[in-house]
Amino acid sequence: MEAPAPGAAQDAQSEARRRLDAYTYLSAPERLEHIAITRVFCGTLLADLSVSEVMAKLRQAGGPAAGLDADTLTVRLEQLVRWGNLLRSSHTVKASSISEYQRSRSRYQLSKLGERIQRGADGVLAEVDAAREVSSELLALVERGLRELAELATVPGGIEPQDGLERVSTLFVQFSEFADSIRDFYAYLGQVLARYDLDSAEYQGFKELLLDYVEAITEDVAFRSPRISAALDTLWPHVPGLLARVDAHAQGLSGLSPQGDGRLETRVQRSRGRELGDWEGLRGWFRDTDGQGSQVDQLRDATLRALQSLLANAKRMLRSATGEMSRRRDLLRLARWFEEAAPQDAHDIAVAAFGLHGARHLGIPPATDEVVPAYTSWWTGPVVEVPVALRERGSRAQRGRASTAEDHSAQKRRLREAAREGAAARAAAADELRSVSGRFAEVRLTSAALGLLLELLATALGNAQLRRRAGPGWAGVTEFDLNQAHSENAELGIRLTVRRTAGARCVLHSADGDLLLEDLELDVGRASSNAAEGDAEVSMS
Repeated sequence: MEAPAPGAAQDAQSEARRRLDAYTYLSAPERLEHIAITRVFCGTLLADLSVSEVMAKLRQAGGPAAGLDADTLTVRLEQLVRWGNLLRSSHTVKASSISEYQRSRSRYQLSKLGERIQRGADGVLAEVDAAREVSSELLALVERGLRELAELATVPGGIEPQDGLERVSTLFVQFSEFADSIRDFYAYLGQVLARYDLDSAEYQGFKELLLDYVEAITEDVAFRSPRISAALDTLWPHVPGLLARVDAHAQGLSGLSPQGDGRLETRVQRSRGRELGDWEGLRGWFRDTDGQGSQVDQLRDATLRALQSLLANAKRMLRSATGEMSRRRDLLRLARWFEEAAPQDAHDIAVAAFGLHGARHLGIPPATDEVVPAYTSWWTGPVVEVPVALRERGSRAQRGRASTAEDHSAQKRRLREAAREGAAARAAAADELRSVSGRFAEVRLTSAALGLLLELLATALGNAQLRRRAGPGWAGVTEFDLNQAHSENAELGIRLTVRRTAGARCVLHSADGDLLLEDLELDVGRASSNAAEGDAEVSMS
């Protein structure tokens, strides 16, 4: 495949720019006046109008361009000519004076491109923001038309040219209307899907629209697509011959030949269905012919995305009902306050709601060891050193390459592993202490178990209460009351009770050495909550 010549590519780009310039009047500052002027020309057929005639029609119609004078209107018309929406007419002027000639010599008519753009703009402005019904009944007509056309094309002698022309034209008009309605409906559906402020009533209507109407459309398309594809497969080998017979019977504008010296070339846009490319587009709508997926597949994917969006809105509304996420009601109340407030009150509401206070400070923090109260005046407050970059360039940004953020993921992973290992070791130590309670002299504890036991013992002795025992005279003896000496760790599910018994000796053997506790007895069991749970389980069983 040869690449296009540089000159041809430049000509194509120039032609594209020229055509796009014709849309400029829709975004110009005087667009309402331009649209009113172009509508005047769209209301005529093969008519050229002068400035005075356009002015009279504008004043008759009223609107934003009704008050234009002749000079301003001439400027607007000339601008539309430069953009390509209007053409200067070659109408012969008959005038009885020079002034009449000057007023009548400039006549304008609508170009084809300008007429199509204005027609599309009027269609956009006239359409309401509502859902367009899908003409699903046309799909059944398309199926029946293809099937009948395939039967007539395969009989000996073929189809009659006039009958074939009528059937092809009807078929493509029906298909174009169906495809346009599908695109318009799903464009509206995408507009609704983009909203995340649906209330319950809107959501209910959207759910019925999606679950009922869209489901009916997709089911109808899924049902008829295989039949249409089968009819197209049968008809496809006969399509070139059918188009040739139709063209030989009724050439239309394509039969025009160059006039005069042969340098006049007329470009013709054929009716839908008269070229093979139209049939390829029809076939590609129902079947994947280029590896990009058919329109039926895209319709199925769009429906799936719509269902996912419906579920997302449902989740949002559930979270909103429980007060977890949505602030819609609060924002609506705030908006109502803004609407009803006076200008000064609206400023106060904005300050209170968003913290948008007036710019009273530069925002340069003082030294870390210097605390300045908020009520301190600038006149008496300390001087703050302004950075050179802010003083000279008015920018806080640091020059040079910013250093990359340090990655602490490995360190966090090590800390998590260490925390898990420590928790597992303490749990094993608690299990060990509970298993050897009452026979400490017979076993050797691990270092972790001994450490946990000493931790619990220190807490238990700290919880012991002091009491004074009476003695001779005013003296007395202060001693610990170990009846309340206990400690527990609910996380590990372990409880230590310390009792004081005269003459008792408790020896703790461990890998770190032996510990002798005199006049003390240790009892290790489960924590009270765990014990209660265990009792409940036993009673339930």
